[in-house]
Amino acid sequence: MKDIEFKILENREIARDVFRMVLDGDTSEITAPGQFVNISLPGRYLRRPISICDWSKNKLTLIYKVVGHGTEDMSYMETGEYLRALMPLGNGYDIAAAPENPVVAGGGVGVPPLYALTRKLVEAGKHPYVALGFNSKEDVFYEDEFRALGVPVNVATVDGSYGKKGFVTDLIGDHSYAFSCGPLPMLKAVYSRVQDGQFSFEARMGCGFGACMGCSTRTKDGYKRICKDGPVLSWKEIVW
Repeated sequence: MKDIEFKILENREIARDVFRMVLDGDTSEITAPGQFVNISLPGRYLRRPISICDWSKNKLTLIYKVVGHGTEDMSYMETGEYLRALMPLGNGYDIAAAPENPVVAGGGVGVPPLYALTRKLVEAGKHPYVALGFNSKEDVFYEDEFRALGVPVNVATVDGSYGKKGFVTDLIGDHSYAFSCGPLPMLKAVYSRVQDGQFSFEARMGCGFGACMGCSTRTKDGYKRICKDGPVLSWKEIVW
């Protein structure tokens, strides 16, 4: 874990209230898709945890939604500005545990970390199927980027304005193993449709690295910290 300074290369809106920020800096510590960064913002006491969408040598891509004052501040930041991020945090997804044909199911701002996951699955010789859920057409993002990885992609919207009308669970079919990230009701619904998998959870965090215990959650193996022991939990250990 390091506190690293990054230079902003891009920060633009890609869907309704959803922004993509591309940063230049040291990414060598990242070990797995699904990890996150904790961003320091001027005038804000607590850092903002943001999942890693993708990374390459010296380039980090984050996708975030404006939901409060901190992410609103981020949306106004411009190319050439600098910010600091504590990273990498969390355990990430375990690619080695994936079967040949897993479903990758994401909803809303739970979609970003699934992009690097899908890329890594493809690089490992797996054949993932991607199911994405959004509220409306104006909220859809990264469909084309997933397709460019050479994987099948289907999209559902709650209001039926794009793709299939319904929820991401309507797209899962008979897949038994899921990688998933999204709002809690979506995760619970996906969980009930499969027999195994890995699920990334969100929680309010104070420190982001396991010291404050503020994001502890109960599992079948006892209490775990979402920031350090997670955010990815296995299907077998989740307690609803």
